[in-house]
Amino acid sequence: MLLAKDGIFPITKDKNGNPLPLLPASGLPFAGTIQGEGKLCGIPSLFVRVAGCNLHCCWQSVDGKTAPCDTTYAAYQIEQTLSLPIEDICAILLQNSDTIRHIVLTGGEPLLQAKELTTLCQLLKKNRNFHFTLETNATLFNRELAECIDLFSLSPKLSSSHTTSFRPSVPRLNPVCIQYYIQYARQCQKDFQLKFVYACEEDITEIRELLSGLQGWQNEDILLMPLGGTPEMMRTNAQKTLEYCLRNGWRYCDRLHISLFGDRIGV
Repeated sequence: MLLAKDGIFPITKDKNGNPLPLLPASGLPFAGTIQGEGKLCGIPSLFVRVAGCNLHCCWQSVDGKTAPCDTTYAAYQIEQTLSLPIEDICAILLQNSDTIRHIVLTGGEPLLQAKELTTLCQLLKKNRNFHFTLETNATLFNRELAECIDLFSLSPKLSSSHTTSFRPSVPRLNPVCIQYYIQYARQCQKDFQLKFVYACEEDITEIRELLSGLQGWQNEDILLMPLGGTPEMMRTNAQKTLEYCLRNGWRYCDRLHISLFGDRIGV
């Protein structure tokens, strides 16, 4: 499987249980971090970050500042990738999950390696009853992988993301695919969240238009998150984000990991 440079994090042991020579980016002498976003915000978790994405996103805030994807190194300006056998990834996660039961599959875009992630999830489930979150831009769907997932974290890209696609056949926004995720979650007793980045007021109109064409969601499934990869930029957008959450009955989505660790990777 092709992983980003922070591919499995934060960890303190190798696949054989031997201590790693350096502390993880969190600075803590043990494995694990918290999920910083969404319905499971604050839950102790381990992350698997795959390399590669089918979209290229770069936002611009109302004050003119640009904010590229906060994982460009894993998405479209890929640096220092790591190729590991699935069995090794499974062993590393098991060695570092003494008190952790939540694993987050993220990227990049995880669905580009759906087959490999399905095998990984199946191997892990045989050893322990892990809870899996899949973080995806919701342009692609794979049923075999979906069967392994407990929470679908869907992050549709709005016009303000200035997104271009590396696959011309894959649109920036795919309402049909989003609806499929919602229906699958409802039918199979799984959970989902629709998580949007707020950058400008036009985003709210676009979100309302998208939601008007979707069925099966409730207000508590809709999350609005302030644009920003740093605490300073988040504060710039936080007040308006809160305002629109209250007006529409949506959830305010913090980025707790940024508040705790700043814009470091691997935390």
